[in-house]
Amino acid sequence: MNNIPSVDLADFLSDDLKRKQKFVDQIGRAYEEIGFVALKNHFLSDKLVEELYKEVKSFFDLPLETKKKYEIEGLAGQRGYISFGKEHAKGKKEGDLKEFWHFGQEPAEDANLTEEYPKNVQVEELKDFNHVGMEAYRMLEKTGIFVLRALALHIGLKETYFDHWASNGNSILRPIHYPPITEEPKGAVRAGAHGDINLITLLMGASTGGLQVLRKDGEWIDAIPQEDELVINVGDMLERHTNNKLRSTVHRVVNPPKEEWDKPRYSIPFFLHPRSEMPLDCLEECIDENNPKQYEDITAGEFLHQRLVEIGLLKK
Repeated sequence: MNNIPSVDLADFLSDDLKRKQKFVDQIGRAYEEIGFVALKNHFLSDKLVEELYKEVKSFFDLPLETKKKYEIEGLAGQRGYISFGKEHAKGKKEGDLKEFWHFGQEPAEDANLTEEYPKNVQVEELKDFNHVGMEAYRMLEKTGIFVLRALALHIGLKETYFDHWASNGNSILRPIHYPPITEEPKGAVRAGAHGDINLITLLMGASTGGLQVLRKDGEWIDAIPQEDELVINVGDMLERHTNNKLRSTVHRVVNPPKEEWDKPRYSIPFFLHPRSEMPLDCLEECIDENNPKQYEDITAGEFLHQRLVEIGLLKK
């Protein structure tokens, strides 16, 4: 396998039960083997994608002093702007060669949450930035919930098992700007090798190159989706919840060849997090004699706190 498998969400949404089962089998097998797929026929329209990139590029083109006023102390980077080099991969000292923005959940009035999410930071200079960002947020959340429905069936759970936890969950949409590289990086890459924290990640912008995935045999392979496909991978929370049945695969964003250092790169991952009180206890359906329980019980909120400390966004 030299690229990640491609799957079609239209199969899962079909009234044809064979097509639906085909999708469940394909994505289940891919997530057990390599933890990544490319997905076509998601809910993001071409028009919305175009508008989002326009707004994102306009924001990162603002002067640094303007962007810095949206870097809010005390939010641990959960909302607003996070400046260049501030985040690093777990176990690494060098900061990643990127700056980024965080949009967070704006829950429905009837969400009945046990926690209060921080408010989104409003950008005064760009009148459509927040509106377009949250529209994309909703479409990615919707896509993610259907992917989780397929995975619930693959595991042997009720199809809607994840719906409550993922709807109004603590998800994050992160537009990232990797600026042109101007000098030889000292041990730093655009994004160091890491696994994601959350349930699943839906990534726009991987078709511009740089994303690599670590295969079981220790080989790095390029993840190259078609331009209209999302790359979707398993995060550490889902790996833990499924007792390692589904794989959270280590991945990275490598620096481009030297002749392309002058080109910026943009990517927009959506980190689908559940509500913080979701128990991540190993599912009984994923425990047997050959695969005994691997993890202690923990909630999604407790696990997230641990990891934010480890990657440098939260002080102990």
